[in-house]
Amino acid sequence: MAQILRILSTYRVLLWNGTKITLLISVMTIILGLICGTLMAFMRISKSPVLRSIAAAYVEFIRGTPVLVQIFIVYYGLPMMGIEIPSIMFGGVDISRLLSGTVALSVNSTAYICEIVRSGIQSIDIGQTEGAMALGLNGRRRMWYVILPQAIKNIIPALANEFVTVIKTSSQVSVIGIAELMYAADTIRGISFRPMEPLLIVAVIYFIITFSLSCVIRRIEKNMRRSSRS
Repeated sequence: MAQILRILSTYRVLLWNGTKITLLISVMTIILGLICGTLMAFMRISKSPVLRSIAAAYVEFIRGTPVLVQIFIVYYGLPMMGIEIPSIMFGGVDISRLLSGTVALSVNSTAYICEIVRSGIQSIDIGQTEGAMALGLNGRRRMWYVILPQAIKNIIPALANEFVTVIKTSSQVSVIGIAELMYAADTIRGISFRPMEPLLIVAVIYFIITFSLSCVIRRIEKNMRRSSRS
């Protein structure tokens, strides 16, 4: 316990900076994943066989390959494709690595969110669609005003699990030198020659973040259920 407190006191700035980077990557990944995943879900349920095939192939490939491989593909693949991200340092963070890590995690999260949103949309009873059609709503209005609001309520638990997974998976971007929590833990282990205590500290920080997020989402879910009943 004394060693843990000493490490916390000595390396608190490094741990705090790592926590901020972890939160930044996770938030950006969740936002991009939600946007791209929702668009991909619409492709999955599209009437166009081409769009459906593209989306299905994307989902199957991403879900069938390790996240670590995807991170390396994005990190080394973008420059090979001529997409050069300037190596700019901002606040002690390499922006090129940060963006590469965020893109890789977003690519991965998009596939899972796509399936979550798709299953939520397809879980809505066909009678809801028929009722909206009887009211004269076109396809876009049916989706926006009738189907999506109900689908969102159904998929909140699955989305919560995906968001927690994103936060935990963000630890893998340390392999490309992003100074997030896991990178901070490895740095402290190398300096202090204490292999266990930094990992325990980081594990507790991850738990606090994910548990807090789960509590917030549960509260949102309860409020949505309460409003739907009233």
